[in-house]
Amino acid sequence: MTDMHDNEAKEITLVGVVGAGTMGQGIIQVAAAGGMTVLAYDEKPQAAETAKSKIANFLGRAVEKQRMTASEAAAAIKRIIIIQKFEDLAKADLVIEAIIENLEIKKSLFAKLESVVPQHTILASNTSSLSITGIASNCEHPQRVAGFHFFNPVPLMKLVEVIPGLRTESWVLDKLMDVGTRMTRKPVICADTPGFLVNHLGRGYMPEALRVLDEGIAKHNDIDCIMTGAAGFRMGPFSLVDLVGADVASPVMDAIYQQYYHEPAYQPSQILNLRMQGGILGLKTGSGFYEYSKGKKVEPEPVDTPQNRSMSVHIGNGDVEGTKLLTAFIESAGVTIRSDASDDTLTLLPLVGTGLSTAIALNGLDPTRTVAVDTLFGLEGVRTLMVTPATSNEVRAQAHGLLGVDNASVAVINDSPGFVSQRLVAMIVNVACHMAQRGVSSPEDIDTGARLGLNYPKGPFELAEEIGANRILKILEELEAFYGEPRYRPSAWLRRRVDLGLPLDLPDAVL
Repeated sequence: MTDMHDNEAKEITLVGVVGAGTMGQGIIQVAAAGGMTVLAYDEKPQAAETAKSKIANFLGRAVEKQRMTASEAAAAIKRIIIIQKFEDLAKADLVIEAIIENLEIKKSLFAKLESVVPQHTILASNTSSLSITGIASNCEHPQRVAGFHFFNPVPLMKLVEVIPGLRTESWVLDKLMDVGTRMTRKPVICADTPGFLVNHLGRGYMPEALRVLDEGIAKHNDIDCIMTGAAGFRMGPFSLVDLVGADVASPVMDAIYQQYYHEPAYQPSQILNLRMQGGILGLKTGSGFYEYSKGKKVEPEPVDTPQNRSMSVHIGNGDVEGTKLLTAFIESAGVTIRSDASDDTLTLLPLVGTGLSTAIALNGLDPTRTVAVDTLFGLEGVRTLMVTPATSNEVRAQAHGLLGVDNASVAVINDSPGFVSQRLVAMIVNVACHMAQRGVSSPEDIDTGARLGLNYPKGPFELAEEIGANRILKILEELEAFYGEPRYRPSAWLRRRVDLGLPLDLPDAVL
C-alpha cells in the first residue's frame, strides 16, 4: 500500500466530495473551476446529478456576465464526474465531506472512508462547529485528517478555514492551503477550537448589540444605522440576524458559550432565543426585528429632526480628538461656543468609553443641560446623541436639532459607557485579541477572516490601528468598571501592547 508521505510531493488533482447538498455543490463547483477533477458522491439517488445541473446553470450565468469564458465553463463541467459507488472514492487524492452536522455520523463516515481510500489520501471535513480532533478520534490514521471549512454560498464567499486536529501533520495543511488557493479561495489556518476563526470572532458583534438592545440603550434600527452609517459596517447586527435567521444564530451563540464553559463575553441573548421559540426568525418568515414584504425589508419611519436648536454651546472636558471635531462642527454651524457652562447653555461632551452620567458627576455639570456626542468615527455620517434620565426635553430637542442641522441622520440613545459603536467595535477587537492570545489564529488571518468571512469593512486589528488601541483599552476598562462584569475584561494581548506602545498585530515570541 502507498505510504501517506508519498503524497507530500504530489499535487492534488483528483478531489472527492461526499454530500451534494448546498455546501457540497458549492465545493464541487469551485474545485472544478479551479482545475481539479471532482468525484461527486451522494447516497441519495440523483442528488449529485441535480447538483451538477445546478452548477452548469450557475456557470452559464457567469459566462453571460463575462466572469468566465464559455470554454472555461464547459471544461469545469466536464471535470465533474458523478460516481454511484462509494468505493470509487478510492481514486481521490483528497476527499472532502459535506454532510449533516452530527459528530457520530461524521465519525462513522470517516471510518468508512478509511476502509476504501489509500493511506496517502487526505480526509477533510467541511464542519462548521464540530471538533476535527473528535471527528478523527476513531480513525486509524488521524494525522491525515483536517478541517476544510467553506462558507455559504461557497462560490461567492472567498474564505476557507484550514483546521488541524491535534494529530494532523503539517504536510496535510500545506496541501489544503494549496488546494484552497487553486479554488480561488483565501485559505486561513486556525486552531481546532469552538467556532474556529469566523464564528468565534463573530461573538463580538451580534451578542453585544443584543446586550445594548436588552438594556434599552437604543432601538434595533438605530443600532443598525449607527453601525452602518457611522462605523462603516456593511450590515447592521439586526439586519444580519434577520438574514441569517434566529433559528441559526441563536443555537450558534448557545453552542460557543457552552463550549467555552460559559465565557461571559460570549453570553447568549434571551431576546434571540425567545424569537426562535416563537418562529419570528427574520427574512425567511417575513418577520423578525424588521418586517418584510415580498422579500424586502420594510424600513421604519424616520424620526423628524427638531427645528429648534441651541444658539450657544459649551464643549466640556472629553476626548481630545473628539473636542477638535466637535469644535469644528459647531463653528461651521454658526453656533457660538462659550468657554464655560451657564444656566442657559447646552453642554456637549465628546466622550470615549465614559458614560454620560459618570462624566456629569465627575465634572460637576448640570445634568439637565448636558448631553454627549460620539465622535470616535467622525461626524460625517450618522451622529449619535446620548442623553440621561435627567436631560430636559427642551435640551434634548436643541441638541438633536443642532446635530441634524445639515439634514444628517441623528440617533438619540440612552446613557451607556461607550455609546453603541464604541462598545461593539471594542468587543470585536477584544475578542480578536483573546483569539490571538490563545493561538486560535494569527492576527493577519483574523483580519482576513473578518473581511472575507464576516464582511467587516476592516479586520479588528486594522480597526484598532485606525482608532487607537489605547482608546479601545479605555472603552473596555470603562465598561468593566461600570458594570463590574468579567464580560468586558481587556485581553492580556491588548493590555501588554498598549503598555509597550506596540501594534496589536505584533505576534508573541515563538517558544
